[in-house]
Amino acid sequence: MIRVQYFARYREVLGLDGEQVSDEFASLDELRQHLLGRGGVWEVLAEQNLMCARNQELCSLAEPLQPGDEVAFFPTVTGG
Repeated sequence: MIRVQYFARYREVLGLDGEQVSDEFASLDELRQHLLGRGGVWEVLAEQNLMCARNQELCSLAEPLQPGDEVAFFPTVTGG
């Protein structure tokens, strides 16, 4: 089981702050592709500037996943 959390605009667009996914995925991108397959609002996760973390550490989409991992998706943040 992998715990997935959505932050900022992604949480607003998807209408949820997190979920548990019971499938196994080789990488974070494989998980993202699974979520994108839901269609509709889930296309927000196809953004090129999407940021992600595994077990509270920033990582790339190539990051391998293990059962029990916590994954977070969030948009880049800019300030003024």
